[in-house]
Amino acid sequence: RIRQSIVNWCFEKYWKPEALCTIATQLGCKSIELIAPEYWPTLKKHGLCCALASSHGFEKGMNNPRHQPMCIAKLREAIDACSEFGFPNVITFTGFREDIPDDVGLENCVRGYQQIVGYAEKRGVTLCLEMLNSRVAVEMKGHPGYQGDHTDYCMEIIKRVDSPRLKLLFDIYHVQVMDGDIIRRIRQYRDWIGHYHTAGNPGRGELDDRQEINYRPIIEEIAGSGFGGYVAQEFIPTGDPLEGLRNAVTLCDV
Repeated sequence: RIRQSIVNWCFEKYWKPEALCTIATQLGCKSIELIAPEYWPTLKKHGLCCALASSHGFEKGMNNPRHQPMCIAKLREAIDACSEFGFPNVITFTGFREDIPDDVGLENCVRGYQQIVGYAEKRGVTLCLEMLNSRVAVEMKGHPGYQGDHTDYCMEIIKRVDSPRLKLLFDIYHVQVMDGDIIRRIRQYRDWIGHYHTAGNPGRGELDDRQEINYRPIIEEIAGSGFGGYVAQEFIPTGDPLEGLRNAVTLCDV
């Protein structure tokens, strides 16, 4: 009941795209995501999609009007590429605070997304706004200074823009670090969630019994919510990457 994806950046030091495609198909995954468009034909060859495409980065985002032209240009480019290949989603971020008050950053994000969401609607591609944790000061495990660091904050932006083509990227790891109460939040925001990411906490490692998130009931909740998108494995391996990936995929196969 769950379509699974693999996030490329977590595994690119172990496998080249062709090898990762083979592993994905062997494990029953349907996607490899956040991988450069130059590899999309390779994905297609293996019967895979890119469930989530890259755009602008998480440091310079929609919360700062100075960065909005760049963000909008990169989002438009990613939307066009996804539309051409028939891929569903493009990632987007609020950006770092840069001394911008939270209420001002929120309003800036709303105005910024209002400038591009109509184009996403026209091309049939969904923008997924990711909530990231700002507590963990370790590279790619946390992002101190990120403005959209709470689920409710990102959801307020999404609700104000009010488009079926702007949804929440619900990263279970990041939500656990900042907010917790995972299953209740899934129930609360199920209609606005466009994509999921996984990882163990603390450490953003494997989905094993050394970390605190009880993934099985969470994945059951996602499946039971009628979610039709993708759940992507985005953990940083601490042991054998294939074993960790196989165990995570099996755990999330409900």
